[in-house]
Amino acid sequence: MANHKSSVKRIRQDKKRALHNKYYAKTMRNAVRKLRAMTDKEEAMAMYPKVQKMLDKLAKTNIIHKNKAANLKSGLTKQIAKLG
Repeated sequence: MANHKSSVKRIRQDKKRALHNKYYAKTMRNAVRKLRAMTDKEEAMAMYPKVQKMLDKLAKTNIIHKNKAANLKSGLTKQIAKLG
């Protein structure tokens, strides 16, 4: 157990932030999954900017790594390009 008031507070804050980050990371994963499952190119192209914005925001706030965001965006772009 923590010995200082500041470390107790830090533990409290970390739990709260971890829960917050987990929510946004899960939301992002679901959006990426949904986009990958799409078969209509027009629909996918309409949704892609929203997902891209979400990935950029999460990378900016260090919820996901910037390279992970870049890799996901690249893969999604390739997938959308394949759709006919």
